[in-house]
Amino acid sequence: MYYGAQIITFETARLLRKSMTYHEKLLWNHFKGKRFCGLRFRRQHPIGFFIADFYCHKLKLVVELDGAVHNGREEYDDGRSAEMEKYGIQVVRFTNSEVESDIDSVLERLEKIINERKKNLF
Repeated sequence: MYYGAQIITFETARLLRKSMTYHEKLLWNHFKGKRFCGLRFRRQHPIGFFIADFYCHKLKLVVELDGAVHNGREEYDDGRSAEMEKYGIQVVRFTNSEVESDIDSVLERLEKIINERKKNLF
């Protein structure tokens, strides 16, 4: 489930959970307690030497939120996604502005992705 994550990655993830961004908190409110599609999502979850914003182990699905800090880092983010995909993990990205302005649309799109993932895995 952690794909060889080191202790330092776990410590960093713990700190990130304590200082989630506004947009992460908005989405987390829909995920926590298996509220979304009955699935357990973990926040700030270590995967190798990366930390995923949200991770559902049952579906091997990562949900990433991209804010301004990701501008100009598309190549890095693509490489990061490719590393996770080596483990069979699907990475889905949404922008902070999508989450803030139309979270219902984000959740609808995510539900479609989840349903498709369930078909392919089970």
